[in-house]
Amino acid sequence: MNDNMLTASPKPSLPPIPGSFLSQPLVFERSDDSPFEDKYSIEREELALRDLLESEEPDPLDPRYPRLELLEQRKQQRDQMQTAWRLRSGAEKTVPDAEAMRMRDLGALEDESVDTMALHTKEAFRLFMGRARDTESKFSPIIGGKRVASALKSLWYLSGNNNPYADWALLLNTQATEMLRQHLAAQTKGYEKEMGQLSKRGLTISLLRSAEPKKVELGFKSPYGYAIAELIVDYDYFVRMVKTLVRKDRLSDAQGQSVIRELTRKIRGSFEELCRFERFLMRPELRALSRADFLPDSQAESAKRAEAVRQIFGPVPADIFTGKLTPRHSKRRINISEQELNLLQRIAEGQGDERDEGKGQLQEDGLV
Repeated sequence: MNDNMLTASPKPSLPPIPGSFLSQPLVFERSDDSPFEDKYSIEREELALRDLLESEEPDPLDPRYPRLELLEQRKQQRDQMQTAWRLRSGAEKTVPDAEAMRMRDLGALEDESVDTMALHTKEAFRLFMGRARDTESKFSPIIGGKRVASALKSLWYLSGNNNPYADWALLLNTQATEMLRQHLAAQTKGYEKEMGQLSKRGLTISLLRSAEPKKVELGFKSPYGYAIAELIVDYDYFVRMVKTLVRKDRLSDAQGQSVIRELTRKIRGSFEELCRFERFLMRPELRALSRADFLPDSQAESAKRAEAVRQIFGPVPADIFTGKLTPRHSKRRINISEQELNLLQRIAEGQGDERDEGKGQLQEDGLV
């Protein structure tokens, strides 16, 4: 038998079916931000194949049916890629899996030691501690820095809800604190200059300090608490300076008491305003407040929150309401689109400034 007869002849390849999608290369949508090497775009393919995706039984004879199958495959691949990325904490491919996964076990940052604040004067200590109402009501309560730091922490967390009034309160506090510290710096600088002039003339006087200054542990849970601590430390130094000038006969008793009293009132006034925001915004009825409550299509409960807070505090300044001005520190992680920004701008421009309108209804609802 001839050896050539034992060799099977190769099967001829089937010619492409004329006009059939099987004869055409698979075409799909692409985008530059695609995670795939061939730039395959899942989002654009979903738009292009929307009718097939929405169909209960897509037609297998549809020329786009292979694209539909490819779409499902690519979705699974994307999910696998995302899972791998999360497990590896986004590490590059050159990093071994064992090393990449150790990042998840990395502990949170914490203080190396306890933060403290040293105070020399009773005035500063009282300003920090505040004063509760006594049982006999002989002394009026005083809002202290510790209480304000707690209120700021609450408002800081509320800012995470996209709450425009929390943003407003935080911005007002930052502005007031900076102004007060600038005023304290200007006052103490003038006193230091006066003491320096005495030294040039041959009379050197020392700054009063406590024989036993007290260290106060801070441990604030928000950045705003430390701003309050700095303000109180500046105030403590200011009081020491004034009392030094009184002791050394550069100021009279009345003058010293007057400048200390005036500045103390300004600081307490800013504390009271801040706590007023926190007291209302932390009420159960208003705690969920967000910018979405002010949109025209908001639910009845949302619209009620928006109207109530407007009547209590008045309208939020437009630049704060639209997010153009943001607090120094915020929990908000929402990016506002251009369309949403324009809508918020229109809402801000349309807000009235009538604080007392509808107050009777708010009183009935227990909000004021």
